Amino acid sequence: MNFSWMAWTLPTALFFIGILALLVAMGVWEYFSPGGNPRVGILRFETTRGDRLFLSLLGAAFIHLAWLGLVGPDLWWALALSVVYAIGVFRLV
Repeated sequence: MNFSWMAWTLPTALFFIGILALLVAMGVWEYFSPGGNPRVGILRFETTRGDRLFLSLLGAAFIHLAWLGLVGPDLWWALALSVVYAIGVFRLV
């Protein structure tokens, strides 16, 4: 298979490995504690753990894109901001 179209750098590989690790961790968590206790947070609609993970990943993508457009290619601060955002989503949403 020819994957030359993809820039397989270390950051790219770590990105995909990180998403895979999150999905596996959520699957294990769901296996040992099924249901996820849906709750209503500040958005006023019912969310599960999977919903909150999706919102965290989607928000992180937008944070990184905005950072690239407004600040530049140094994404370490965008990563830190994304982690803070994800913690907020899991606690409040």
